[in-house]
Amino acid sequence: MPHAAASTTLLPGFAGTTLPDWLAARLRDGLGGVCIFGPNIEDAAQLRRLTDQIRAANPRAIVAIDEEGGDVTRLHYATGSPYPGNAVLGRLDDTAVTARVAATVAAELRATGCTLDFAPSVDVNSNPLNPVIGVRSFGADEQLVARHGAAWVTGLQDAGVAACAKHFPGHGDVDADSHIALPVLDVDRETLLRRELVPFAAAIDAGVASIMTSHIMLPQIDADHPATMSSAVLERLLRGDLGFEGLIVSDALDMAGASGEIGIPEAAVRSLAAGVDLLCIGTANTDEQLGQIEQAIADAVEAGRLAASRVDQAAQRVRDFAARASVSDPVSASALIDDAAVEEAGRAISVQVDADALDAARTPAAVLRLDAPANIAVGTAPWGPFSLDDPWRGAPVTRMDLAADDPAGVAQRVDAEAPAGTVIVVGKGNHRHATAIAVIDALRATGRSVLTVDMGWPSDDRAYADVATFGASRLLGTALVRELFGDVAVPAS
Repeated sequence: MPHAAASTTLLPGFAGTTLPDWLAARLRDGLGGVCIFGPNIEDAAQLRRLTDQIRAANPRAIVAIDEEGGDVTRLHYATGSPYPGNAVLGRLDDTAVTARVAATVAAELRATGCTLDFAPSVDVNSNPLNPVIGVRSFGADEQLVARHGAAWVTGLQDAGVAACAKHFPGHGDVDADSHIALPVLDVDRETLLRRELVPFAAAIDAGVASIMTSHIMLPQIDADHPATMSSAVLERLLRGDLGFEGLIVSDALDMAGASGEIGIPEAAVRSLAAGVDLLCIGTANTDEQLGQIEQAIADAVEAGRLAASRVDQAAQRVRDFAARASVSDPVSASALIDDAAVEEAGRAISVQVDADALDAARTPAAVLRLDAPANIAVGTAPWGPFSLDDPWRGAPVTRMDLAADDPAGVAQRVDAEAPAGTVIVVGKGNHRHATAIAVIDALRATGRSVLTVDMGWPSDDRAYADVATFGASRLLGTALVRELFGDVAVPAS
């Protein structure tokens, strides 16, 4: 098997904001491409210099990025996203708006030299306890997700950037995060076809260029292999039942759901054998690591565990995909939060308290920020109103670490230090965190007014979401502040 064929199937990440010499050498030797993450980016101009370096080493390299247009952002990792996010777009339910947001994202990506966007997420968020999808989904109804997923694909690709529908065959009805565990979706083929697969079929009909796999188990489809490593899922369901002929990309193989027990090299071998074409390796890979993966692929071919023809087929799909990807000349592109965008996002905010309660919160006594452990997909990008300068009209802000701080102690401190008035509590998915529930209950027990804001996907009963924004981008932070306090200055992008 030619060495270049294995290398062409690899899509690593790397550390730093300039192209390492080892990665440039691999690109010159035929490495398939590079995945860009938030820590690789200082600003748009630096990113364009970086992607130019990548393409100088390999003019046909794929430059991929996770820019979902909401909580998951790479372009705006330092400041928070200026886009609404999928859940808000689903609530607005205007496919023209969804397509316009995708086209604006594409303009930014083209300006920075990125050719493949790992978006949209077309997972149906049917489980409100889902810890990894939530507001990354357009909604809990498969038909709504299908039409907005198709609109996003069309908007992005018509503007010149390849889309990637994810996470096949659907990550929305699980209660674990595949970054740290192996989730299970225990449903049969018929359920998949009428629910999870509906948005993927719509994305395929819209001409989506690529589809990303998920690291989840589907025991009624394949009891032995996660979807990324299952030919029953990829070849039978995706290629066979849905007729997809484009590029199949793995979710990152450094995630526990893929390599936690077998290691990344073996995960790469099994994924290729199952039908994956492009192997997304991780966030900060090394030359030595890629060498180990290539050696594992060569050993598997030698042992007869992996057909050389399968590796060649995957490499050819990558080359064909890269040949179709275009890169624009450097241009100026920016995504501005303007008044119209804030007003549009504000229409998706849901308020479940009466006017008097909302009016009392306009002069808050204190604000409690609830910080859960960072979802690896989201990372540590600034979120919501906390990405803005002094949004709380001078009210003191207490920050609570939901993984470490004592709820009773925090509640007592906030109550003791705050003057009379409403305490605004702001979190993401409050109902999913026992410590969030406990601190809110403790504050309510003091008898003072408490206004809860959920910037994630709230529970159906809205017990801990007096106000729900269905996303935590900087745009939604601005819309929330405007909802609470009236007209506010729109921050510069």
